[in-house]
Amino acid sequence: MPLIIRSHETGKLPNVICIVGPTASGKTGLGVAASEMTGGEVISADSMQIYKYMDIGTAKPTATEMRGIRHHLIDFLDPHEDYSVVQYASDARKTITDISKRGKTPVLVGGTGQYVSALVDNISFDETESDPVLHAELEQFARDNGPHALHEMLREIDPEAAANIHENNLKRVLRAVEMRKLTGLTLSARNEKSRLRPVFARYRVFGISIDRAELYERIDRRVDAMLENGLIDEARRVLGMDPGRTASQAIGYKELVPYFSGEVSLEAAADQIRQNTRNYAKRQLTWFRRCKWVEWLTASEILGEISRV
Repeated sequence: MPLIIRSHETGKLPNVICIVGPTASGKTGLGVAASEMTGGEVISADSMQIYKYMDIGTAKPTATEMRGIRHHLIDFLDPHEDYSVVQYASDARKTITDISKRGKTPVLVGGTGQYVSALVDNISFDETESDPVLHAELEQFARDNGPHALHEMLREIDPEAAANIHENNLKRVLRAVEMRKLTGLTLSARNEKSRLRPVFARYRVFGISIDRAELYERIDRRVDAMLENGLIDEARRVLGMDPGRTASQAIGYKELVPYFSGEVSLEAAADQIRQNTRNYAKRQLTWFRRCKWVEWLTASEILGEISRV
């Protein structure tokens, strides 16, 4: 399958290799291998690995795993800070430009679908689609009535967006409601309109195809390794930092809160981490399966394709 090209002036556009897929599918190692093969640098597309101190629970690559390959957009925010897809798209585009200007290949690696889509679908973000007063009102509504009530509000004005956004993802639900009220556009209509702007880069997106049973076994082994490597102490430190709305929802941390308070056993908390991670992997697969620009291949097939780029 050829590179996705959305411009007549493709020679002037950066070429970006993207590796996506569910958690524990092997994206980190594959991204490093792809960078070694192409003389590239990794750009993370992970909404939790952006945070400092959250190393074990987010499966942040270690120096050994990086094998000397430079990684961007990881480990740069404090846990109390929020970070939007708007900020990510801006930072990622700057990083892609910098890497390309230095004659290297940008290798985008991650499982946060909104981050990847913002780049590959060339979605623009208009500051006029945000209103501080409305935003504050919607936040207060959610606090007073709960996230389900805000999600029901979205369902009434944009059923398609509500079907695609989980009610616990308060930030995205709020954003979709806000955008609908300010612009009159549904989320899908707004995204389609934004794609009409001049493109920034050309992308080839590989999704890691992996057997579901094998994926779940990997998840279980990863959770066991995290616990053995100090996740409990790390989670206690991070939760003691009063993390913000985004970081506090990271899988591997929130499940340990009832353990720390003595409400459940460690094994029960660990089982919850495993289950929530499996559920997250399912949501990631559902997200990326809807994207027509993803080529689903095994890890070895992906490396074979990259070797021919």
